Amino acid sequence: MTSLDNHEDESQFRLKLRRVIFGTDTKYGRYFDIALIVCIICSVSLVLLDTVASIHVRFGEQIRTLEWVFTGVFTVEYLLRLYCSAHPVKYARSFYGIVDLLSILPTYLALLFPGSNFALVIRVLRLFRIFRVLKLLRYLSEGNLLLRAMIHSSRKVFIFFFSVSLIVMVVGAIMYVVEGPENGFSSIPKSIYWTIVTITTVGYGDITPVTNLGQAIAAFTMLLGYSIIAIPTGILTAEISQEISRSKDLRRCSNCLKTGHEPGAKYCDQCASELEKEL
Repeated sequence: MTSLDNHEDESQFRLKLRRVIFGTDTKYGRYFDIALIVCIICSVSLVLLDTVASIHVRFGEQIRTLEWVFTGVFTVEYLLRLYCSAHPVKYARSFYGIVDLLSILPTYLALLFPGSNFALVIRVLRLFRIFRVLKLLRYLSEGNLLLRAMIHSSRKVFIFFFSVSLIVMVVGAIMYVVEGPENGFSSIPKSIYWTIVTITTVGYGDITPVTNLGQAIAAFTMLLGYSIIAIPTGILTAEISQEISRSKDLRRCSNCLKTGHEPGAKYCDQCASELEKEL
């Protein structure tokens, strides 16, 4: 076998490996994604459980052992992605490439820089592994639909956020003037903090108005919060509805003339007649 044949065989192997690791259009690609999600969930669960003192004392050694196992799995996966990627350097510099690297570095760094404070930071860095799930979700059609809806509604949500920010600053300034430092409203930023807590209906209660006028403004702010809290949800819901309408199959049923079938449908969902094949 010549070196050219060896090179072609290696190229074919890298191509097949790339389809499995980076794609979901094959059976093994889906198996790989499912296995990866399971590993991510288990790994992140270990990080969360290890922060519980009683669990750390009782199962600390077992958790550390399992963390090394998952770190080994993620290390092999990262190296395979670099190996089979069409542009390894570009992938390594991408957002998810950096996330992949951050998901394996902490365990190795803990060996070089032992210490309780540093170990706490390391545990936080390990949580970057959960971004892998978001990376895998982008392949799902439902995820793409939600992402498009969020992008299309981003300007409206930004305008809403900006408007609420103005309201919060105005009400905060008014409460500072009405209540004053003697009633806990020691500065405009602190008054704005109270307004945010009130308008979002959280209501911590660490700062409360005392004067009648201040209480009236507080009541108005609470009602205002209930009035506007559903607006972002309505904006996103409307965009999702439009995206669902856009993704509907526009083929017309020859029997009942219905349109708007589910994508990829073979039969009409109203009269069960066979639909024409997509062109």
